[in-house]
Amino acid sequence: MNAEVQSGHDNPLHDQPIARVERDGIEYVLLGTAHVSRASVEAVKAAVERESFDAIAIELCESRARGMRDPEAFAKMDLFSVIRTGKAGMVFASLALSSFQQRIAEQYGIEPGAEMKAAMAAADARGLPLWLVDREIGITLNHAYRGVRFRDRIGIIGSLIASVFSREDIDEAEIEKLKQGDILEGAFGEFARESKPLYEALIGERDRFMAARLREESSQNPAAKRVLVVIGAGHLAGIQRELGAQQQPPRSVIEPLAEKLPAPKWPKYFGIAVMLAIAIAIGFLFWRNAAMGWHALRDWVIYTAVLSAIGAAVAGGHPLSVLTAAVMGPLKPLRPPGLSSGVFSGMVEAWLRKPRVADFQSLRHDLLHVSGWWRNRVARTLLVFMLTNLGTIAGEYLAGVTIFTRLL
Repeated sequence: MNAEVQSGHDNPLHDQPIARVERDGIEYVLLGTAHVSRASVEAVKAAVERESFDAIAIELCESRARGMRDPEAFAKMDLFSVIRTGKAGMVFASLALSSFQQRIAEQYGIEPGAEMKAAMAAADARGLPLWLVDREIGITLNHAYRGVRFRDRIGIIGSLIASVFSREDIDEAEIEKLKQGDILEGAFGEFARESKPLYEALIGERDRFMAARLREESSQNPAAKRVLVVIGAGHLAGIQRELGAQQQPPRSVIEPLAEKLPAPKWPKYFGIAVMLAIAIAIGFLFWRNAAMGWHALRDWVIYTAVLSAIGAAVAGGHPLSVLTAAVMGPLKPLRPPGLSSGVFSGMVEAWLRKPRVADFQSLRHDLLHVSGWWRNRVARTLLVFMLTNLGTIAGEYLAGVTIFTRLL
């Protein structure tokens, strides 16, 4: 399992990281690419032209590959259903990553993932099986968020928001890091490199997953004796190591890595405890003095209603979406579990301002500009969902502090 670098300045494979791994009678040719490099596209084409392969494997999951093959895939999204089923946060994160990639494309004229498209085109042209070996992006984001400490999640959310709304150019140093790393890691910036749990979810787990998927595909396709594996350069060493080290059956490696990490129970119980404490405080104030009780109840309604409505209004929500946020904010104790105030305001927004085909078609371009998030109906609906929830949380906190102050 020796790493190999071919020479020759006229050779597209010159200085491109290549490793060859023999495992179970299969030769895996690992070609490390940069997701933001034109040279990597030429390297993929040259590798396919100069050597004979029985299959091509790429660092994509089903959903990302579908998005590359069908740029209008977002137009088929049922936004109302996305919000109702609690997937709006995940879609928002995906759009944030897309915005980061589009900024690179616009600034440097480099299409992130072009080398993966070249590999897919080569497989189609030669009639070779195409293996999609990466983990689903939604699972990776789930592990990235759930696998870190609670305070680190603020860093994750902050990095995503920064990648969306930052108007600064991505400097050459960051591009060079991307050439040696991973587009997901790059979107989270320096935070991903400083947080070991986040780095493990974005890189380490995927190295193990992709190595196991290569072994699984090989076992299901015994005729494939030579496989070209197109992966980001940041994964090359890890996958090379895992292909040599893994001993357990591929499925036993894949299954736990492909499962969503459940939400911890303590935030739920903590939220219930806080609501009970506020309810008991209001009840105690009623017992002490009816006027004080009514004042406390008024504080709860005003803070949660007003700040929820402000969140929806800042997002550019329809007046009825803002009204819905104001009504549902104070009703947290009565709402079904899992249905936040943002779910209701977001669904009203999606119903009243149904996204047009043009909104989906211009989504990628609109994400590049701050104003585009408010102009585009798809992005704006997600903002209504997110900012309503943030407003409600702020309102609950301020109302709680005010109510407990009345006890003193």
